[in-house]
Amino acid sequence: MKNLLLKIGKKSVKAFSSQIHSDKKNKILKDYCSLIKKNKKMIIKENQKDIKNAYKKKLKDNLINRLVLSDKKILDIINSVNKIIKLKDPTYVTLEKWKRPNGLKISKVSVPIGVIGVIYESRPNVTSDVASLCFKSGNSVILKGGSEAFYSNLLLSKLFRKSLKKNGVDENFVQFINIKKRNVVDFMLNKMSKFIDVIIPRGGKELVKKVQSLSSVPTIGHLEGICHSYVDKDANPLIAKKIVYNAKLRNTAICGATETILLHEKIIRKIGIQILKNLEKNGCKIIGDKKIIQNYNGKIIKATKKDWSKEYLSAIVSVKSVKDINEAIKHINKYGTMHTDSIITQNKKSAKKFLKEVKSSIAMHNTSTQFADGAEFGFGGEVGISTNTLPPRGPVGLNQLVSYKYQITSDGKIRK
Repeated sequence: MKNLLLKIGKKSVKAFSSQIHSDKKNKILKDYCSLIKKNKKMIIKENQKDIKNAYKKKLKDNLINRLVLSDKKILDIINSVNKIIKLKDPTYVTLEKWKRPNGLKISKVSVPIGVIGVIYESRPNVTSDVASLCFKSGNSVILKGGSEAFYSNLLLSKLFRKSLKKNGVDENFVQFINIKKRNVVDFMLNKMSKFIDVIIPRGGKELVKKVQSLSSVPTIGHLEGICHSYVDKDANPLIAKKIVYNAKLRNTAICGATETILLHEKIIRKIGIQILKNLEKNGCKIIGDKKIIQNYNGKIIKATKKDWSKEYLSAIVSVKSVKDINEAIKHINKYGTMHTDSIITQNKKSAKKFLKEVKSSIAMHNTSTQFADGAEFGFGGEVGISTNTLPPRGPVGLNQLVSYKYQITSDGKIRK
């Protein structure tokens, strides 16, 4: 195992040393789409092996649903890659340039990061999305998919490599680790820092926690998505009801789902009750603080301090009353995970204050937190969402997978 992984690392570094023209990149991605389309039956056949194994292992239904590849999902994969093709190549672009009084001409130029290691679970579409984004941004990528989607991931990565080879490009720009042993991840995190420049974990809390705590390589990602929707005293009732319902229940299993609703105490009866009844009516379990319980006559459980730090990823929501916008911001900055937080208000001054003062990597106004997604941002997809304080932050798409360097020229200047 050790020798194989070190070999993969060396091959990735070598592949990265090749510069590929934008037109060639797009041609490879187009051919990849054609190969996916052409091999659709084989992809579904391999995917069935994964599904069969998942049932044998007695995985939960929601995990199995993530695994399934249908005709529609394969078309979604192709459409996602096509969106990436249409995006402008972010590499070797002059971001800024200026001339100094000392005669130095300085340019800030975007460059690829290098070798990106991606450790992920469940969804086979991550293979195609990540491989396409990393390649278009000039990076080579080492993929370590979860064993539950092994056969689907292996074939999708093989098809990408086939497209690279067909176009005369080093196929090791994309490599998939086809070893199922769990200690592979440990080796990547601790023994491959000479080859891997950044690790991106995509998966459940335990995986991300492990990567962030053990990695000797810099990481990009987020541990949890404890997202908030704050309904201000100046909220429009119809907008508030619509947004909160969508933010919580559209898809409860994504990291951008609202987990805590904050209600300004002045609108609990006026707007809050309608919001909560609408959620309860649609199967959502309500956990509320003392003030919410006093005013809500539906089914409700008393909240404990621990509930403000919970990521439910299901039809459960914590609800807290706040005295004003300052208390709402304070609560979010204390209990939130700097993922996505939204204010619902018609007051522009309050909205501006909220957007400026919450520490979130994505701050929203009159918008559902479920829009925390690279494709929705127009990024053509994402390798994940980062809640790091240092950039990149928020959805990490094509333009976030580059770094930069300074290029300096002069006519022979020397420093006195």
